[in-house]
Amino acid sequence: MSDDYCTIDATRPPKADGPPYAECVLCRKPTEYPESYKGITLCPVCEWQEAQRTACSG
Repeated sequence: MSDDYCTIDATRPPKADGPPYAECVLCRKPTEYPESYKGITLCPVCEWQEAQRTACSG
């Protein structure tokens, strides 16, 4: 029996050195990521909630 754990691709955008920050795609609050980043950006709260939602159970 092998230990198969979730293999979710957790690539994250680089953190910004300062403003302007990208908006969270869920709540529109500022994130830790640069505004120039093209892709899904989440604020720390939504990022944590999404991680909880998608985490393996059991």
